[in-house]
Amino acid sequence: MTRKKVSGLKLILKTSVVSSMTLLSRILGLVRDVVFARYFGASFVMDAFLVANRIPNMLRRFFAEGAFSQGFVPVMARYREKQGHEDAREFVDSVAGTFGLILFLVTLFGVVAAPLLVAIVAPGFIGEDGRFDLATLMLRFTFPYLFFVSLTAFAGGILNTYGRFGVPAFTPVILNIVLIAAAIWLSPLLDEPGMALAYAVLVAGLLQLLFQVPFLLRIRALPRPRWAPTHEGVRRAGKLMLPAIFGSSVAQINVLLGGIIASLLGVGKISLLYYSDRLMEFPLGLFGIALATVTLPYLSRQYANESHEEFAATLDWSMKLVMLIAVPAAIGLIVLAEPLVATIFYGGVFTVDDVRMTALALQAFAVGLVGFSFVKILAPAYFAREDTKTPVRIGLIALAVNFLLSVSLAWYLTSIGYAGTHAGLALAISVAAMLNAYLLFRGLRQQAVLTLSSGWKSLLLQVLVANVVMALALVYIGRPLAWWLNATALDRSAWLGVSIVAGVTAYFLILFLLGLRPSKFGMRHH
Repeated sequence: MTRKKVSGLKLILKTSVVSSMTLLSRILGLVRDVVFARYFGASFVMDAFLVANRIPNMLRRFFAEGAFSQGFVPVMARYREKQGHEDAREFVDSVAGTFGLILFLVTLFGVVAAPLLVAIVAPGFIGEDGRFDLATLMLRFTFPYLFFVSLTAFAGGILNTYGRFGVPAFTPVILNIVLIAAAIWLSPLLDEPGMALAYAVLVAGLLQLLFQVPFLLRIRALPRPRWAPTHEGVRRAGKLMLPAIFGSSVAQINVLLGGIIASLLGVGKISLLYYSDRLMEFPLGLFGIALATVTLPYLSRQYANESHEEFAATLDWSMKLVMLIAVPAAIGLIVLAEPLVATIFYGGVFTVDDVRMTALALQAFAVGLVGFSFVKILAPAYFAREDTKTPVRIGLIALAVNFLLSVSLAWYLTSIGYAGTHAGLALAISVAAMLNAYLLFRGLRQQAVLTLSSGWKSLLLQVLVANVVMALALVYIGRPLAWWLNATALDRSAWLGVSIVAGVTAYFLILFLLGLRPSKFGMRHH
């Protein structure tokens, strides 16, 4: 077997491991959101929890997925490739002690400053409806999750660098199990049922960290934390982390801005945005994030070994896969928005109006799914080369566009009395994501880092035709919303399953008839 096919096969196998673990996590995440919808709906309690959970979660994306992944992994890969296990161990110990202490201090500040943080992130909560006090109390329990989950992401970064992708990908399952259990069994026992969710977040964070310890011991990489801010590797990682905190998290800042504006639009708007965002995140997490998690260590290693042609080939190959999967996923979400929301969330305290409003936001989010997916692939191409300034500059542009669009759309839709003002915020986030992806792509082309392989024109044409046929098939076999609302849960699930299978079959059948074969997805090698 040739080297290019081996490397391509390896990436596919690693991605499939991460994807299968992520699928389990996403399915449980969906179950968790169904439980949230049935027990809490689009209510002020759910709004309060989402704000209390969003603050540590946003910082988690900054510190964990952003900083540790994009700053730590490239430097760790360089240590392993160039300097061996013992130097890599010393680097890991220094990072654990130095950044661990910084994280602890940030966490302590978050617990003390909870009222101030809630006032900043959800100014619309300040008033007499109780959301502000409840969100503040919840935040005192949810904020320490940042400390535990960031160390969990650090442990996951070590395991990923050693090629152990399955364990870090499985870890989020623990959070979902604990939250589901708390919502169903603990919340009915409490005077304030929503507090069960805040307690669960704290417990889950600790369990996630402890879960990774045996696997770190097995590869002799359990950190022995030591304060070493002057360590060469720590300083190098720190230089990468600071811009990466922003550069890889523009989408989160966009969502945060949307949340701030949503808190001013009335009770339930934050919840509606959350439920729609969760459905959009399902395909994004299943494929886009899984592929990015696997490709970053490969790109870092290829850059460390100065294999520039293989670097370009890996990137080109990843983009083709994103195009093949993300476009039909986006169109599927747009066409099936109401059936999806009705099947998954309708019932309990989740009303018919909630279904319509959530579906509207989901369609707006789906517009940006291709952009979100490409950002997940293209941003690591900068971080792997230790270029964190360019994504930051691009991120700032996208952030400004999102802010201007969010404010203007919210103002306009409110002025005409439109009920779906929150969908305008989702659309602004999507447009910003598409712009972010385009500018990252253009930058890589200008730097001659990305050279497109042959076959892109024919692939785009094949994907276009297949998506048109798939959309027509989904519309043809579709049912009106009234049918979905009146049908039994079993009938809804069955017909949604039939629709998805029909759409997927139509899509891949047309691709096959147009001559697309899996063999064409081997990575080229110069």
